[in-house]
Amino acid sequence: MKVLAAGMNPVQIARGIGRTADALVSELKLMSREIEDHEIAHVAAVSAGNDYAVGNMISEAFKRVGREGMVRIENGRSTVNSLEVVEGMQFERGYLSPFFVTNHANMSAEYTDCKILLVDKIISDPRELLRVCFSAVKEVFPLLIIAEDVEEEALATLTRNKLSGMIKVAAIKAPSFGEQKTQCLEDIAIITGGTVVRDDMGYTLEEAGKEFLGSASKVIVKKDSTLIVTDGSTLHAVEKRVAQIKGQVENSKETYQKKILGERIARLSGAIAIIQVIRLVLKQSLS
Repeated sequence: MKVLAAGMNPVQIARGIGRTADALVSELKLMSREIEDHEIAHVAAVSAGNDYAVGNMISEAFKRVGREGMVRIENGRSTVNSLEVVEGMQFERGYLSPFFVTNHANMSAEYTDCKILLVDKIISDPRELLRVCFSAVKEVFPLLIIAEDVEEEALATLTRNKLSGMIKVAAIKAPSFGEQKTQCLEDIAIITGGTVVRDDMGYTLEEAGKEFLGSASKVIVKKDSTLIVTDGSTLHAVEKRVAQIKGQVENSKETYQKKILGERIARLSGAIAIIQVIRLVLKQSLS
């Protein structure tokens, strides 16, 4: 504020700050080194209140899912810590309304044995969802809707019925935009065993029933992210899809296109390690 008061150009100040930040980041990168596998256990143990059993478990989790994989820590339900590696996908899209939240401590919508509706268009009329929602109510299964968008009237209908206890439901926007959004929806369909509802394929949302739905053993939807955990039954189809995308990478000459394809491969290939830690350990690590 002092330099602004002294009459210096704010645009030049902003540019100077930006250049300084870039220089500092570059210098820090030169000074940094990649952490070794054996060091992960020590860092994790310190974070867990010097509990090396937990630290070693976290280190093992990273060994099994890789540096690009995901490691999730949850409250355990038993008296021992446990590690499980599952198939799944995470992407940066959160719930369209906080009214979908089921876990208020974490501000997340969490469902087990969930069905997934994939829609490659904007949902504006709530009547389009009648058939699939009726199935969810009748057969008592949670429903995650992933669409280009869900407009006000349809969204209000979903949240109202969720809050009344009529249906377990959450809705999010599909990852990415345009053609990339369509491809991402197809990727999610592959990993969940579902079918994308697309007008150009002759599928209408009004006619979409349970046969279109994908499945997840667990979904966790937060404000800015969604985690889908599957049972691994679609692994062969996922591997085939990954091989197909890798072929596209080899044939692509554009750097940006290769980057996007690489991100899709990472999402499809990323295993998820779930560590269930007994509450006493979690309490110690937070205190």
